[in-house]
Amino acid sequence: MNLFKMKLKNNKGFTLVELLVVMVIIGLLAALVAPRIFPKLGKGKQSAAKAQIELLGQALDQYRLDTGFYPGTEHGLNALIVNPGVEKWEGPYLKKGVPLDPWGKPYIYQNPGSHGEYDLFSYGRDGKPDGEGEDKDIVSWE
Repeated sequence: MNLFKMKLKNNKGFTLVELLVVMVIIGLLAALVAPRIFPKLGKGKQSAAKAQIELLGQALDQYRLDTGFYPGTEHGLNALIVNPGVEKWEGPYLKKGVPLDPWGKPYIYQNPGSHGEYDLFSYGRDGKPDGEGEDKDIVSWE
């Protein structure tokens, strides 16, 4: 009898059944929560891209106020950081370098633009023109 009591006292830890039950519960919770969280991740990146385009637009406007014109396509957004040889340039107009879009790709800048004095945009998650949902283009003229 003493040997039996000793074995019971030394049983520390969880049984395989207990571990399986906990793993099933965690799996069910993940299956319920994940679909609600992941779609919001894409919307967050789209919002970040819109905010970055807005800030880049403000820097471009400041460049125009100083120099009298927007930088050309050949100089691109780098003209906000490094003087492209413009006399009245008073930059840099961005505190840090030109950011990449939230998907890790450079923003596209065109001057003259098709939709205004300049076009500034990101092709979204897929990196291709047009698209729906997270693949939708983020543009400065909307």
